Amino acid sequence: MEILVFKTNVSSKKKVSMVAPLLTSFPTIRHWNFDLDDCDKVLRIEATGLNPDSVESLLSTAGFNCQELD
Repeated sequence: MEILVFKTNVSSKKKVSMVAPLLTSFPTIRHWNFDLDDCDKVLRIEATGLNPDSVESLLSTAGFNCQELD
């Protein structure tokens, strides 16, 4: 199990609800959450064998910025 952390521009619960179906469609994602109070609007994902680029691409196609944090 690995934890991936991303900086996003998902800034409200309404926007989270737009992204939720996309994230739950990945079978390798066990759990995910957004920290909307953080200045980076952090997305944390617990997954196995998930390529960070695929998450970035997925959110990008939905119209959101997403960049993996170190």
